[in-house]
Amino acid sequence: MADPIERLSSLFERFPGIGPRQAQRFVQFLLRSSPAIRREFIQSVQDLGSSVHQCPGCRRFSSGEKGLCSICANVQRDFSLLAVVASDADLLALERSHTYRGRYFVIGGLLSLASEKTSGLRLKELLDSIPKRIPTGLTEIILAFPANPEGDATAIRVREELMPYCQGDTLTVTTLGRGLSTGSELEYADPDTLKSALDNRK
Repeated sequence: MADPIERLSSLFERFPGIGPRQAQRFVQFLLRSSPAIRREFIQSVQDLGSSVHQCPGCRRFSSGEKGLCSICANVQRDFSLLAVVASDADLLALERSHTYRGRYFVIGGLLSLASEKTSGLRLKELLDSIPKRIPTGLTEIILAFPANPEGDATAIRVREELMPYCQGDTLTVTTLGRGLSTGSELEYADPDTLKSALDNRK
């Protein structure tokens, strides 16, 4: 039987940005914690599978009742704007900026420059949703991707796929302005920087 400390460490190492040393620190923290905290940790992980679902509108993960998340269900949002983001973390970063009041679509990642395959992205789901969104007032799609090569490549590909819907003046596709410095991740950008990027989109 595998050592439970090593097994848990190896699981933590699978988390994005977590190396062996940090994974070990997580395990040591749990070992020093009370049984109640460990039970709460276990219960929270189990709840991810039982009470969290993907919103059919924006594709972000949401807790609570199945159906639209609180953002998609909010009729006060601006239905003319749709921000396409790479991840749930990027969506939350835009929400924290308090400058964007439109709706979202989480495409689920970025285009890999090595393969240029879109198999892991929800591109088809995005394209399928556009004809349903236009009658409700959609006029602008904002490609809100990180200011790095993968983000730029994803924006180019998504824009190409959206072109058939942009005939005439009914629908425009914009990208975030360079309020974001090259290499920036949306997830870590401060609200003022995101506001500038939104204000200067083109």
